[in-house]
Amino acid sequence: MRTVPVLAVLISATIAACTRSASESGGSASSTPTTSSVTTSTAGKSGVVGESAPPVGTRTTPTTVGCPRTGKWALCSVEKRLGQSGFVVKRVSGEAPHRAGFSVVPAVYMLGRSRLEVFIYPSESAVSADVARMDTLVAAPRGAPNPWPFFSPTFVRSANLAAVFLTDNATQAERLTLALTAGAPQP
Repeated sequence: MRTVPVLAVLISATIAACTRSASESGGSASSTPTTSSVTTSTAGKSGVVGESAPPVGTRTTPTTVGCPRTGKWALCSVEKRLGQSGFVVKRVSGEAPHRAGFSVVPAVYMLGRSRLEVFIYPSESAVSADVARMDTLVAAPRGAPNPWPFFSPTFVRSANLAAVFLTDNATQAERLTLALTAGAPQP
């Protein structure tokens, strides 16, 4: 019977220690990566080396080169988002076909047995101009027949991106739509 009060005291002490150490550190955990730099200099004749570093909470530009976070879609951000959504992304090599109704040439991907054509425009107004003249149910100019073989296309539009997904799997089509309509990476 005596072990229950001892156990309660140990748990209380552990919780108090964890709480105290977090408040003493002066900051909270953050999911934003921070980096710091160290500047080394040699002092006078004594040869003493001093080091100085910015405060722990200082944010600096990360040194890793990645996809630009401009609020617009880029192919690298599309590929990253699809990978994060559980798709196995394989870019189709070779020249992509020009599609009627689209003023830009697509990047073509295979997502398993499904095909994705991604159209990246320089601006939202450019994609809006093309979409205004299209029948989005068939992803083709109004009045034109469905140019996509085998499947009805899933048309997706988000910021400066338009995409046509050809699949017979409604769950995959919904997953892709949610991944791309969540928006481009923000600055």
